[in-house]
Amino acid sequence: MKFCVLMGSPRKQGNTAALLAPFLEECAVLGVEAEVIWLYDKKIAPCLGCKVCQDCMDGPGCVQEDDFQEIFQSMVNCDALIFATPIYSWYCTAPMKALLDRAIYAGKKNYGKQKGPALLGCQRAAAIVTCGYPPEEGAGLWEEGLKRFCRHGSLEYLGILCRQDRGTVPFMNRDREQAARDFAQALHMTIRLEDL
Repeated sequence: MKFCVLMGSPRKQGNTAALLAPFLEECAVLGVEAEVIWLYDKKIAPCLGCKVCQDCMDGPGCVQEDDFQEIFQSMVNCDALIFATPIYSWYCTAPMKALLDRAIYAGKKNYGKQKGPALLGCQRAAAIVTCGYPPEEGAGLWEEGLKRFCRHGSLEYLGILCRQDRGTVPFMNRDREQAARDFAQALHMTIRLEDL
């Protein structure tokens, strides 16, 4: 089993990374391979809305030459996508938003000369999130956006792990660590049962 973790935080020692760490440790214990892609380390230009991708049925087909194609291939070649991000202005960070815009357009062939496949169809998605407000206020819009991304792209939404950051130090505690481990276990079990 393989997870593709799309990390949207600019801070490699930040709270989102801290919440992700025990999740990744638990994945290793469970035998789940996890590829972590730090989106701030990649070049992901915004979508141009040119629709050229819509007439390429066997791949993303984007005209822009950056890291998107490579990331998209990792998104296709896994058992689940994990969108890890802090919440900025009630949504994910800028490189993750650029990735989502390009992935949903290039991944769902609805707007070309003919309707085509959902390249991320049958994929699964979950989120690991930190935010400054209580989760329902801070991450509610992001979660709804991700659910709609999944619905439109024919992905299965598996849930969210969200923890509030009130600026207390340290951010991590025993409960948060256990919640991250439990989330990894729950995703692993869900996918295993579905694949039987």
